[in-house]
Amino acid sequence: MKKVGDYRKILGVTKATELKEIKSIYRGLMKDWHPDKFSESAESQLAAEEKSKEIIEAYTFLVSIAPETLEHAKEEYIQTTTLSNIQDFQYKDQILRIDFFDGSGYEYFDVPRAMYIKLVNADSPGRFARRHIFNAFPYRNVSKLATA
Repeated sequence: MKKVGDYRKILGVTKATELKEIKSIYRGLMKDWHPDKFSESAESQLAAEEKSKEIIEAYTFLVSIAPETLEHAKEEYIQTTTLSNIQDFQYKDQILRIDFFDGSGYEYFDVPRAMYIKLVNADSPGRFARRHIFNAFPYRNVSKLATA
């Protein structure tokens, strides 16, 4: 998985770009890079296919962390992070994934390794996460992605 900044570069957007504008940019890029437009050679069609897959991945990711998307699911997020206990957590490349007993799972981005170590060593990982992680880092719901 790439970093958030890499996905923004692919679509040419900034952190302040609104969801409506991201959708518009995505549609324009997909029109430009649709593999059917590159039918003159198999090589160029494969390159366009790879580029379009990259664009789709970036769009899907950015939509999942967009403030509008998070606001829509905020009630569920607050309920999960306050009422459900942590079942498991994993850390890789500054991405912390936390799974809850209610079946929800969230990824938190740009989490420093030191923060993860503090989480591991905390007397109560749930309390530590509520104070230092849940509202401090960009996140996305991944349990819906897995079931979709």
